[in-house]
Amino acid sequence: MTARRVAITGIGPVTPIGIGVKDFEDSLWEGRPGIGPLTRVTLPGFPVTAAGEIHGFRPEDHIEGHVLRRAERFAQLGVHAAALAMQDAALTGTEADPLRSAVVIATAYAGMERIAGEAAVLTARGWRAISPSTSMAMMPTVAAGLVSMRYGFMGPVECPTTGCAASGHALSRGMDLIRQDTADIVLAGGCDAPLNPIALSTFARARVLSTHGGDPAQACRPFDAARDGLVMSEGATVLVLEEAEHARARGAHIYAEVVGYGHTADAYNLSRPRPDVRGALAAMKGALRMAGRPAGDVGYVNAHAAGTPAGDACEARAIRELFADPPPVSSTKSLHGHLMGATAATEAAATALALDRRILPPTANYGRPDPDCDLDVIPHRARNARTTLALSNSFALGGVNCSLALAAPRS
Repeated sequence: MTARRVAITGIGPVTPIGIGVKDFEDSLWEGRPGIGPLTRVTLPGFPVTAAGEIHGFRPEDHIEGHVLRRAERFAQLGVHAAALAMQDAALTGTEADPLRSAVVIATAYAGMERIAGEAAVLTARGWRAISPSTSMAMMPTVAAGLVSMRYGFMGPVECPTTGCAASGHALSRGMDLIRQDTADIVLAGGCDAPLNPIALSTFARARVLSTHGGDPAQACRPFDAARDGLVMSEGATVLVLEEAEHARARGAHIYAEVVGYGHTADAYNLSRPRPDVRGALAAMKGALRMAGRPAGDVGYVNAHAAGTPAGDACEARAIRELFADPPPVSSTKSLHGHLMGATAATEAAATALALDRRILPPTANYGRPDPDCDLDVIPHRARNARTTLALSNSFALGGVNCSLALAAPRS
């Protein structure tokens, strides 16, 4: 029996660098950051001034009122991202058996802001003042559930919550559902809205956020010697994964195929990467092993590189250990920031577009080379390149590693 292949036929980004494929990829190729001043939160003396905020998104323009009341911002972003992915794939939801259509939408921080607000209500006014809709609004699975209802998808509905790797795990799970002949279509990705006082304060106290005092657009500086931390962002990206023959039969455009994944753990520290990089290296090797391709075939790596001193250096070391001659590597977080539970799917979307358009996105804000990150990081400007195989890395807090292998579609 021929193995079922997994095609990406729709891309739905709702991100700081664009809503919809056109705006998203225009920003990628132009190297135009979507990071700007932090406006959603005001905290006295707060040292962080940069964030990846989404402007121009009015959920009431896209989502029914009764759904809005049950969905916090993270889920609103996810529902709209799924709609954009369906539109991009030219799907209505009726193209496959509902029981063979699935949804896997991840998140990392879910309805944290709503929970914090209700805690204050509980303290001030007692339990009877708590809104019953909070029970739904705070569920990590709410975006996936709402999407399944919108399109009548009755196959598996799931929600990985593995931090920064969560939407990479969602894409891996979607790949498995198609390969195992459980589904023909899977909406897979992630959503997060962590720009709230608690999340920002927690990360600031942990000293992992950039405190760059200049232009906020230059705050995220992956691989640069002066990098000083990540920039937190909000957003969602959902991809349509489709069995390749099913996609070809309806004349769908195939951006790329998901051909492998590697999942590992550092088993070392909750906040710091493993210095010997065994976990990250094994994740990339696992993705290539599943793809049945040697490392020498890889023409591009979309790095996790968030702009943290230790994280970027360790990932660079793992890449140098994997490749005799490392391919070009870039971090699109320099443009869109760190979307937490949505970041892996956003970067997989950028990687799929790179394969399809034959353009490699740049690393913005790269000025001073760091000997510990001695790679071709595609500084400043996108680069034309015909690449047939790429890796997209997501290495999360807790030592959770996910590497995805994407390939140009076979004819």
